[in-house]
Amino acid sequence: MFGWGKKPPPSAAEVLRSGRWRCENCATEHSWPFDLAARAPDPWSHGDAYQPNSELHLDGDFLSEDFCVIEGRHFMVRAVLTIPVNGVDGDFGFGCWTTLSRENFGKYVDGFDSGDFGEDAMWSGWLVNRLAIVAEDDDPIALWVQPRPERQRPLLWAQSDEHVLGIAQDEGISPETMLEILRRYGHAPE
Repeated sequence: MFGWGKKPPPSAAEVLRSGRWRCENCATEHSWPFDLAARAPDPWSHGDAYQPNSELHLDGDFLSEDFCVIEGRHFMVRAVLTIPVNGVDGDFGFGCWTTLSRENFGKYVDGFDSGDFGEDAMWSGWLVNRLAIVAEDDDPIALWVQPRPERQRPLLWAQSDEHVLGIAQDEGISPETMLEILRRYGHAPE
């Protein structure tokens, strides 16, 4: 109960809508919309030093800001998974990594600069970074990978509308869930 003259603390939606907050972990001022990014796919075990895209090779291991190859057998690209936050303008974006088949990886690399990915420019992949709260289990999440022109990172869509991630992308998440995601990654308001 609040006494006379005292205002209740702002709601999660009000905190996000305010557009700015000081981070409890890094003491940096953040603003909404706020995105998180994974520097590398979860299976990558060689640190986070990037090589230039121009040095891409398909044998062995390789990591740049846009491409990843593990053991010359697993091919991944950096992409963006967007989730609406109910009652707040602007979507939450999770910069993460998805697998592609070797064939589609080649198409993506070939069209990376030109934006020409061919007529079948919607590929299947698997999410290789976990997003706390929305995708906490260890089961792989099947995705649709939609490449975009002008070197924009591909958009990701859960293939199953019944998976918790598919529901979140279709129906949005609550501002409270968004704050919990920020808290899990160390970027919640003080």
